[in-house]
Amino acid sequence: MSTITPEVVAAHSLTPDEYQKILSLLGREPSLTELGIFSVMWSEHCSYKSSKVHLKKLPTRSQLVLLGPGENAGIIDIGKGYGIAFKIESHNHPSFIEPFQGAATGVGGILRDIFTMGARPIAVLDSIRFGPLDDPQTGARNRRILEGVVSGIAHYGNCFGVPTVGGECVFHKSYDGNPLVNVFALGVIPKDKIFFGRAEGIGNPVIYVGAKTGRDGIHGATMASDEFTEESKQKRPNVQMGDPFLEKLLLEACLEAMYTGAVVGIQDMGAAGLTCSTCEMGSRAGTGVEIDLKYVPQRETGMSPYEIMLSESQERMLLVAEKGREQEIFDVFNKWGLDSATIGFVTDDGMLRVRDHGVLVAEINNRDLADEAPIYNRPHTKPHRNVPMEAPAFASADLKADLIQLLTSGDLCSKKWIYEQYDSMVRTNTLSGPGGDAAIVRVKETGTSVAISLDGNGRYCYLDPREGAKLVVAEACRNVSTVGALPVAATNNLNFGNPQRPEIMAQLVEAIEGMADACLHFETPITGGNVSLYNETLGEGILPTPVMGIVGLMPTQAPVPSRFQNEDRTVMLLGGIGNTDEVHFGGTQYAHVLLKQMWGLPPALDMAFEKNVHAAIRELVGAGLVESAHDLSDGGFAVALAEASFDGIGATVTLPGSSLRPELLLFHEGPSRILVSTNSPEEVSKLADKHGVPAVIIGTTVKGQVVIEGYLRAAVEELHQPWATALESALHA
Repeated sequence: MSTITPEVVAAHSLTPDEYQKILSLLGREPSLTELGIFSVMWSEHCSYKSSKVHLKKLPTRSQLVLLGPGENAGIIDIGKGYGIAFKIESHNHPSFIEPFQGAATGVGGILRDIFTMGARPIAVLDSIRFGPLDDPQTGARNRRILEGVVSGIAHYGNCFGVPTVGGECVFHKSYDGNPLVNVFALGVIPKDKIFFGRAEGIGNPVIYVGAKTGRDGIHGATMASDEFTEESKQKRPNVQMGDPFLEKLLLEACLEAMYTGAVVGIQDMGAAGLTCSTCEMGSRAGTGVEIDLKYVPQRETGMSPYEIMLSESQERMLLVAEKGREQEIFDVFNKWGLDSATIGFVTDDGMLRVRDHGVLVAEINNRDLADEAPIYNRPHTKPHRNVPMEAPAFASADLKADLIQLLTSGDLCSKKWIYEQYDSMVRTNTLSGPGGDAAIVRVKETGTSVAISLDGNGRYCYLDPREGAKLVVAEACRNVSTVGALPVAATNNLNFGNPQRPEIMAQLVEAIEGMADACLHFETPITGGNVSLYNETLGEGILPTPVMGIVGLMPTQAPVPSRFQNEDRTVMLLGGIGNTDEVHFGGTQYAHVLLKQMWGLPPALDMAFEKNVHAAIRELVGAGLVESAHDLSDGGFAVALAEASFDGIGATVTLPGSSLRPELLLFHEGPSRILVSTNSPEEVSKLADKHGVPAVIIGTTVKGQVVIEGYLRAAVEELHQPWATALESALHA
């Protein structure tokens, strides 16, 4: 009697059709171990079966791209014989079930993606999203999840010794039961020392290194490819447990082993653990891999082949070494106090062959696992939106009170409580850390610096996924340009709901297509990324949330701050006042926080003009013509002016005549605008004019006051104090 019943197939998140395909590929019924292997490799998390057909639309090449999608991380050339490897990954589902370990192991996983390429990690950023902290029903849980996630990120990064230099933190009701934890990492690599996850060389030994295998994380990839139900909290065993101190040893040992010249290929054991690393290394190289599980270091007794193959225990890597040089590898890992063992060898038949004490327990073609997973061009209709196009009636009773309410809202208030838990300066490369428009880390080996920005806006993408995605790319590029860097490449994390719902699939398709258009226009090819689907709880999906990580290159120089530095400087608005109407106001922070409604369309973007603004601010920063520069985004002009004043130097400004009503004038979020202060207004105007960009003089910096003539007047401290304390107050309410 068959042990693979329809119930067993369903429990492995495989459809009946997928099971029939497995039967066809094998020509027989799979063993339970083989079924488990197929289930994780064909999961959404590993195979991208719902998104792969659309991801091909993204631009992936440029003169600087050394390595695009397909390996553990993308790499671009930064000159002088060096490159930077970078990528973003999600750990959303694990962070809901076990916030501390879910977030910690998310950091550990993305760091391994970087150093498995041969790069030394020098920076981490995180993009995190939660439900509201003050919700009467869910606020306590959201506060617990936030505190756990932040502690997990801090613990792993601080102990490993990599600075967490920036990111974003956003709150919305849609993330109540499904927080998002996206983590970006970047490392530096000599161009002639890039390593690949390929099992090359017939007869070469396959060597397991790092931590011992346990039962944690089994079916983690499958769990991350399913929506949450009432039973999801019972999935705690699916969440991995991390040890950052051990991973630091693993980093040093792997880099040292690579430099012996004995390593042919290397792959981290992330999602799907030993299963993924063996079959993907074989598939990429067109070879087979045979292993015997009796040689796998184990920290628990009585583990079955199923458990060993599917365990996602952390801090483990799989190496293929040059035959006859195994001892060199063992010597390095022994020196660092880490396990290392030959568990198998490379074959010429393209098969993943797994034995347990010599007994064959799995035999599957590598390509069937890694390249033949079902690919679905799922039906898609129109993006889901359940809001009106027309604006409600609204009028401000007190613009200063509105500004304070915005500054104390979850998205806009100070995140110092979060980032002060992170070590942002370890390794001494950080030139600009958390709190600025973009993080900046220097690359000592080349004398250049890298600017990085993570951005996403779920409300914009809900209103129009295509235009919202373009705005996300534009803002991330603007942030990088505002600090003086040229945006050159991107990585993306696509966080969406259930792709089997046509209206949700439409959100994903349109967001990818909008992202493709914008990345082509801003010349930022996508070198890799992550897709996280099924972000739903009890049928309620998150806002469509594509997150962009943009990297830019610049000379190493003192960073231009986002805040005003001196009194009696001219305040200018690069890009002009901008314009909007009520239809394009419905996705703003003003609509979200004060009106608690959403409607219409996101702000309108002119990509050609936006790119001109980027070029203008980069040249202004490079020429030393601005003392401060801060882009206008969430909250619009009034929020940007307040934020620029938080070092004590404010401004008195007069906005040019406008037909816009006050709420729109002060708080619309039209893109392509940057607030600068300067002692050389004529030179700024001349240079901006060269790029076809207005640079409007609007006022002068003054000590201790923020004044928008005709609209509001406040002491800087009136705005700063509630902004600085709002998050901590909400956490301890």
